[in-house]
Amino acid sequence: MKNTLGELIKERGAKIGVIGLGYVGLPLAAEFAAAGFSVTGFEVDGNKIKALNAGRSYIPDVPGGTVSALVRGGKLSATGEFKKLAAMDAVIICVPTPLRKSKDPDISYIVSAVDKIEDAFRRGQLIILESTTYPGTTREILLPRMEKKGLKVGKDFFLAFSPERVDPGNPRFGIKNTPKIVGGITAACTSVAAALYGTIVDKVLPVSSTEAAEMVKLLENTFRAVNIGLVNEVALMCDRLKLDVWEIIGAAATKPFGFMPFYPGPGLGGHCIPLDPQYLSWKLRTLNFYARFIELAGEINSRMPEYLVEKIGAALNDRSKPLKGAKILVLGAAYKKNIGDMRESPALDVIHLLQKKGARVRYHDPYVRSIEIAGRRMAGSPLSDALVRGQDAVVVTTDHSVFDMRRIVAAARLVVDSRNACRGIRSPKIVRL
Repeated sequence: MKNTLGELIKERGAKIGVIGLGYVGLPLAAEFAAAGFSVTGFEVDGNKIKALNAGRSYIPDVPGGTVSALVRGGKLSATGEFKKLAAMDAVIICVPTPLRKSKDPDISYIVSAVDKIEDAFRRGQLIILESTTYPGTTREILLPRMEKKGLKVGKDFFLAFSPERVDPGNPRFGIKNTPKIVGGITAACTSVAAALYGTIVDKVLPVSSTEAAEMVKLLENTFRAVNIGLVNEVALMCDRLKLDVWEIIGAAATKPFGFMPFYPGPGLGGHCIPLDPQYLSWKLRTLNFYARFIELAGEINSRMPEYLVEKIGAALNDRSKPLKGAKILVLGAAYKKNIGDMRESPALDVIHLLQKKGARVRYHDPYVRSIEIAGRRMAGSPLSDALVRGQDAVVVTTDHSVFDMRRIVAAARLVVDSRNACRGIRSPKIVRL
């Protein structure tokens, strides 16, 4: 069975199904289709299915022309009929894994995907989970379901985990040139999954188990979360010491060894960094182990929106203006620069906190037309000199490259910059994090 599937992969004859066509699933599906495979995307969102089958991309990292050509060429399609999973030789799960309000893992999307696979499961298939989760998920949740029909893993079917490493908006690293980690339930599972990914990425790195692969992803993002927590705390220290944290980091970054620069900000955003460490922390709590670094970093990072609002209030107070009733323009609603991804964006927390304190808040983001704050829809405002001049403060929460900060500073009364977007600009109007 391994040889049969291996030959199908080698000859590009394997049919590939991707469950979940979001920021991870659509780019992956497009890469496999561009490599010559017949790819079917499985989705519950009818709008995504309709857009993809019409040749339209709704993910900035996947050009519309690419999708259109692949759809026209018969290599890429989308469906909501999950019974068609039976025709797939390889099925890759790319569904969300959010946290519950209690900060416990919510793997309900994974379980739902496995339910659909189980209904259509057959001998000879390769199943790969890419959704970020806690160590043990693939073996403890997926494997028993796949073995229900009496099939043997590594012989009759293959099961592996390969963590997604998508960085939305990154112009330098994409799927092809980012090494792919693969860990299977058995050595044969690892081999088949590695062969599949080897058709679209430059380097595949096999690891010893699915648990090892699951842990790799959590380590990567826990590393970032903890170091961002550290530098956010350093920013608080520098504020007390009347030092410029950006100057300190820039100087430290000149050291050619032993230091890697991380930067403070209004809080953590995106699907991975704020959430993944909590998956690891939760798993360890089940083993009676308290992950102190993770918990502390989470506390510091989650406090940053509140700290920024306090900074805004203090800056207005220095100019004899109370925060209550102040007109404030927030620049940027996305969680990072040059994309429209709103997942876990700290800008939303900042806006909500400002509103709770009585400020009259507007926002502008060229990538985000509207946002939802406390259940109410809020439309973005077109950016203009007149709009900036009419505000008591402009707050930079996302440093999009299209922002002309010199022009904004010239028109503004006060700029509170949480991203160092005003670097190189000297003005008494600027208050940095």
